[in-house]
Amino acid sequence: MKRKRRTIAILGTGSRLVIAIMAMWMMSINVAQAQCTAINEAFLPGEKIEYDLYFNWKFIWKKVGTASMKIDAANYNNKSGYVIDLLTKGSKQADFFFKMRDTLTCYVSEQLEPLYFRKAAEEGKRHTVDEAWFSYKDGVSHVKQRRTWRSHNRPTQEMEYSDSRCIFDMLSILAQARSYDPNDYKVGDKINFPMATGRKVEQQTLIYRGVKNIEANDDKTYRCLVFSFVEYDDDGDENEVITFYISDDKNHLPIRLDMYLHFGSAKAFFKNVKGNRYPLTSVVKKK
Repeated sequence: MKRKRRTIAILGTGSRLVIAIMAMWMMSINVAQAQCTAINEAFLPGEKIEYDLYFNWKFIWKKVGTASMKIDAANYNNKSGYVIDLLTKGSKQADFFFKMRDTLTCYVSEQLEPLYFRKAAEEGKRHTVDEAWFSYKDGVSHVKQRRTWRSHNRPTQEMEYSDSRCIFDMLSILAQARSYDPNDYKVGDKINFPMATGRKVEQQTLIYRGVKNIEANDDKTYRCLVFSFVEYDDDGDENEVITFYISDDKNHLPIRLDMYLHFGSAKAFFKNVKGNRYPLTSVVKKK
């Protein structure tokens, strides 16, 4: 029997949105060793990116919420670096069916190594907080993770994991990998990598598909790098979970995300960016 594709709830897309945002940059990172630092060449403190979230309901696309991501200078345990915050929020109309408020935060050093990750999720009646603490010793990455529930009837879940490769969370990989050059990609290239969710460490797979022009919600069309986030059933058959389109310029901004659900599909459209470090040279058309 084939394993069902993992369910991705449209109004629980906070974490899935970030997985899609960060996954493409893993193509350029050497995950074979725990060299978890990099030079930031992509962003400056004060950058803020906004998205509109849509769901396909009976063949009609409906706006169901928004998402925003901001980067600021910060300190964590006396280490100077950056804090990244992502907020996903359902609209009032969508709240009538399913309330969603996801807030994700991570701290990275000035060298962009992961330090701390937190996801507070309010999805329907479920309220959880996932956390991850990162440390490094003798070329090995260590992560301690914990999930707590607002309901006192459910016990706290904890786990620890170590790997000779770098372990990233959903946001720290975004901070680091935006600085990598994707020019060496070949269509069909695949990579597997470990990612801490705050509750467990998952092995992920993504594939580079090529280049395509994509229209965003700011009345512009962008030249984009196309990537697929995939999962495999027990028979080894490939199931595409997310297709994402990344601006083909030095900013490497996510322009559109297509998420395939067992009950429909969802999209996130780039709406606006402020404080971007470089000009948006990937724009090929303006209305």
